[in-house]
Amino acid sequence: MNLREIFRQTFTAIRTHRMRSFLTMFGIVWGMVSVILLVGLGLGFGRDQQNRMKSLGTDVVIVWGGRTSEQAGGYAAGREIRLCIDDVRAIQAECYSVKAVSPELRQSLPETSQFNAANRPVRGVWPAYQNFRSLQVGEGRLMTEEDEAEGRRVVILGHDAREQLFNGQPAVDATLMIKGLPYTVIGVLAKKKQNSSYGSGQDNTQLFVPYAAMARDFPRATGAGVTRDWLNNLVFEVENPDEHEQAVQQVYRTLGRLHHFEPTDKDALFVWDTMNAAKLLRRIFSVMTLFFGTVAITTLSLGGIGVMNIMLVSVTERTREIGVRKALGASRGDILRQFFAESALLTLLSGALGLIFGVGSCVLLEQVSLPEFIPHPVISLVAVIAALFTLSVLTVTAGMVPAMRAADLTPVECLRYE
Repeated sequence: MNLREIFRQTFTAIRTHRMRSFLTMFGIVWGMVSVILLVGLGLGFGRDQQNRMKSLGTDVVIVWGGRTSEQAGGYAAGREIRLCIDDVRAIQAECYSVKAVSPELRQSLPETSQFNAANRPVRGVWPAYQNFRSLQVGEGRLMTEEDEAEGRRVVILGHDAREQLFNGQPAVDATLMIKGLPYTVIGVLAKKKQNSSYGSGQDNTQLFVPYAAMARDFPRATGAGVTRDWLNNLVFEVENPDEHEQAVQQVYRTLGRLHHFEPTDKDALFVWDTMNAAKLLRRIFSVMTLFFGTVAITTLSLGGIGVMNIMLVSVTERTREIGVRKALGASRGDILRQFFAESALLTLLSGALGLIFGVGSCVLLEQVSLPEFIPHPVISLVAVIAALFTLSVLTVTAGMVPAMRAADLTPVECLRYE
């Protein structure tokens, strides 16, 4: 029997049993789509979260004061470490593995514009902070070194802060009263796609002013009273990601010398390392993607089992036909090739449709605007290869078992079959 005749018989069988053929092929099609789409969504979630992490800054480390757990130089354990502006200057001068550093002084303060009022967090920072924290202006400009050196009363508004305080009205160059003091709006940040931040919430909700102005106008009150050089935390960017740990150790040694604690005392400082957080996220989403892929491959395998089952039913239905063909001289190989080719054609046709729908769905979703919590799927070459490999195994398995059963029937058994 030639290939053309096999194609003809296969399509005749599909037309004769349309519903059965559709359901059989649907299992394979859905399996292929599941592999490509689920793995693509897993990779999309991972990529999306990495981009959100980058909104905090690339290779950024945030440091808070902690409480010592070891004795050092005659100082007892259990002392509270309070960071100050001198710590930032020392890091800037001594830690050569640190590319840039900035203090952070934060307070929630009352703000009043000519249109509205609010009580939003204000951050006093150095200009370098804007670069390594990925602050991008949508209107106006960022803070400059001159703004910091002169302690100018200038402010940058987060996207959401601008919407509340100015309600769609022009904000740049407008005067904003912060706790009764006039500040000039010099910029508005572009909206940031950000899950969260540290401290007082997302950057979209914040106001940013020069540290010198913040420390002068709104010094933070601590347990010891008003302390003008006290900081909430400091933030630094590593010069070389390959020397990340070295930079953190340099900061520990510098602050340990200034605050009299051992560099090995990890409790003296509380450190949030965005590089380690990014690595953890990658592991989490890699496991999630692997789980999605496993579920999808299982779905595809179940579709292959459906093809095998249908072909076994087909062998049973065509038992007398097999007997007649063998009685007329058809060999075991002829019967084997016929049924294997039919099941293989059914599987491969379904797989091709599934591949087209799966890749097409990813391409289509990439062009569509989705809600923020749904990522755009990523077409994975590995997922496509894994799906095709699984499909090949299913083609051989689902085809050979029914074909061998048909080929092993004898003409006498077939012709006696009712």
